Formats: sequence, C-alpha cells, structure tokens
Amino acid sequence: MMVKSKHLDQDKGYLFLLYGSLFLALIVVALGAFTRLTEAGLGCPDWPGCYGFLTVPQSAEHIAKAVQAFPDAPVEVQKAWNEMIHRYVAGTLGLLVALIAFLAWRKPSRDKTLPSILLAVICFQAALGMWTVTMNLMPIVVMGHLLGGFTTVTLLFLLCLFERRRVHSAANVSAETGDEAIVGAEQQDVQVNIDDEPASPAPHRIGGKLKLLAVSALVAVGLQIALGGWTSANYAAVVCTQLPVCEADWAGNYDVSAFHPISPTNETYQYGVLNFDQRVTIHATHRIGAMVVSVLVLLLAFAVRRPLGAIASISLVAALLLQISLGVTNVVALLPLSVAVAHNVCGLLLLLVVVKTTLGVFARQTSAARTSLRESGRLSHG
Repeated sequence: MMVKSKHLDQDKGYLFLLYGSLFLALIVVALGAFTRLTEAGLGCPDWPGCYGFLTVPQSAEHIAKAVQAFPDAPVEVQKAWNEMIHRYVAGTLGLLVALIAFLAWRKPSRDKTLPSILLAVICFQAALGMWTVTMNLMPIVVMGHLLGGFTTVTLLFLLCLFERRRVHSAANVSAETGDEAIVGAEQQDVQVNIDDEPASPAPHRIGGKLKLLAVSALVAVGLQIALGGWTSANYAAVVCTQLPVCEADWAGNYDVSAFHPISPTNETYQYGVLNFDQRVTIHATHRIGAMVVSVLVLLLAFAVRRPLGAIASISLVAALLLQISLGVTNVVALLPLSVAVAHNVCGLLLLLVVVKTTLGVFARQTSAARTSLRESGRLSHG
C-alpha cells in the first residue's frame, strides 16, 4: 500500500501545482489588462528591470540616476509599480511552468506534449513582454502578448483537465487491484476523457454538424479575442459610444488598412497612431464580431443541451451573457477600469468554456464510437 500511496501523493502534488499555476496565470492576464489600461505598459522604459534597477526607483538618489539614464522617460512611480508587479508575477509563473515541464518528463505516465508546448509559449511570451517595451507598444506586439497570455491559460486549463482525469483513473484502478496496478499505470498512458463522469454510451448521437459548429464557435471566439486585442492596442475602444455598432459612418468610411499588421513608423505607439476612420473601422468590426460570436455560441449551447447536458449549455450562455453585459457597460460608461479588466478576464472565461465544450463534443463522439465497436464485437461473437 505504501507504493500506491506514494505515487498517488506525488500525482496529487502535481495536480496542486497545475491548479495553482492556472490560478496564477489568470491573475497574470488580469494584471496585464490592468497594466495596459492604466497606460503603464511603458511605466519602465527598459526590461527586465526598471530604470536600470531591479525594482522601482523611489529614493531621491535613485530617481536622479533614472532621470539621467532615461531623460525622455520621466519616472512615474505608480505606473512603474503597475508594470513591475506584472513582471514579478509573470516571472513567477514562468518558473512554475518550467517546474511543470521538469516534473512531467520525470514520470512516464504524465503528458509531456502540453508541458513542452507550454514552456515554449511562456518563453516566447517573455520575449513579447520585452518587445512590448523595446518597441514602444507596437500594436502587433501588444496584441501578440495578449494572445500569448490567453494561450498560456488555455494550455494550463487543458493540462489540468487531462491530468486530473488520469490521476482519478489511476486511483480507481489501484483501489480495485492494488499496488501492482498503480505501478503498471506509471509505465503506460491512461485513457483520458475530459468529462467528469466515467465514459458511457452517449444517449444522443453527435454528428458532424455539431462538431463543425463547436469548432466554428471556438475559432470565432479566438478571432474575436484577437480583434479585442487589436482594438485595445490601437486605442480604439472609446471611438464609438453608441449602440449597436457606431454613431459614425463606419460603413461608408470602412478602411481595411486599419488591420495591416505593421503600423506606421513612429517613435512611440502609446495612445495610438491610426486616424479616426481606421479606429472606427477596428471598433465596428469588433462589435460585428461580437454579434457573430453570440449567434454561434447560442447555437452551440442549444445543440449540446442533450448530448452534453444542461450544465454545459448553461455555462456557455452564462459566460456569453456576462461578456456581453461587460461590453455594453464599457460602451455606455466610457470604459471604466474595473469593467474593462473584467471584460478581458471574462473573454478568457468564455474561451475556456467553449474549449471544454468542444473537447466534450469530440470526446463523447469517440466514446460513442468505442461503445458501438464493443457492441458490434459482442454481437459478432454472440
């Protein structure tokens, strides 16, 4: 029994590390949004330190040195702290991800693909954080940094789902057959389902149309998040103050050049460099994208209510309604800081819900196919 207990305790500790990292990653995304929305992205003009120091210069002597070293970047202590706190927390997350990858490769039964991808993403995310500062908030870099944060959280979320199921499966096997089973499970992959309940025959058939709808909703949410990042990076969030699309003649002045990935050359991109029509184009497209996402997510919620259950359907609708409410509040209240940060975090929440639903659709389809195959085998031997 000691072998079984040792292995299970190690896996539970690994799961605790994954859950903690996921929670910290959510905080990093929220802090990133807060930093961006408080115009603190250039609170420290260098990287990874701040005005040449490991922390924010506050004494008269340190501030004098900072001014001398960066005469074009006056010290704003509050903005500098916003930026450095974000860096400290993001750096801690990077160390945890490195630990996850290390522990994953030490144990044969643990998934190694996701931790390896996650480590690569977090390294690239650090580079994007550096380029955000050194390239003076170039929109494509700022948007990429936001998408990198969302990707990090999504990968951690998937890893938590898969590892939790693997650990629960191994625990159930060991409870039934003893230490030999748990040791054997360490040497082979455990079949993972993303549903919380054991695999069972699907009561409702899942066809290709539902899978296509799930993938379409997932892609639409991802593109909408990118549009939101582009809107924020180009300071286009408050150019339209009326609903449903914009009070300006956005259709008549629609300018596709607003989406060119390389922005016009400028010393700094803080506060934006695009003209009014281009910003209106970005904002209007983001709102139209929200309408498309709403339709697809509602259709998906209706379609999965039977094969995946009421909870999956309600989760989709609740996340969508919350995100729409926050978006409308941003418009009518002219982008209050707390609501704008919540809008970023809720966009991530909606993404995770759609990801889990999509996985559920494909996992249930696979489960149904296996059940059908087993039934066919029994009939052929009956």
